[in-house]
Amino acid sequence: MSGGKLDPIDRKILAELQADGRMTNVELAKRVGISAPPCLRRVRALEEAGFIRGYHAQVNSRDLGFEVQVFAMVGLNSQAEADLSRFEQRCRDWPLVRECHMLNGEIDFILKCVAPDLSTFQSFLTEELLAADNVVTVKTSLVIRGAKLEPGVPFDVLEARAAEIE
Repeated sequence: MSGGKLDPIDRKILAELQADGRMTNVELAKRVGISAPPCLRRVRALEEAGFIRGYHAQVNSRDLGFEVQVFAMVGLNSQAEADLSRFEQRCRDWPLVRECHMLNGEIDFILKCVAPDLSTFQSFLTEELLAADNVVTVKTSLVIRGAKLEPGVPFDVLEARAAEIE
């Protein structure tokens, strides 16, 4: 089941769950136009194939006391696969790092970090990130405000593309 092999019902299931992962299977089945048992089988197949990787609550970080959000652009001394993998593992171990993406170009990685306050982030930066093996440069940008947070993928674009191909 690859991305191109999904039928319109599978794509609709994914779009509906992406918009509201808490809906019941009965509600999901009604929205996609099939009965509940085959809908549940399709959802399980999408989970097993890795199209659905989990279900999460979108929390308000500022309301929870995480006042600081920072993007850190990291340059490494070595881009050998073993060094890249070690750095990625370090990022997975750091609680303040919420996202880690390897990039092509001048920056090796961009990290999305959250912290309760600036001094907590500063401690992480100086004691953990800058002190990490293979890290050569770190440039940070403090987020002032967010204009858009839209997790997932734009299924309407995918559907328009699928319609052009058919």
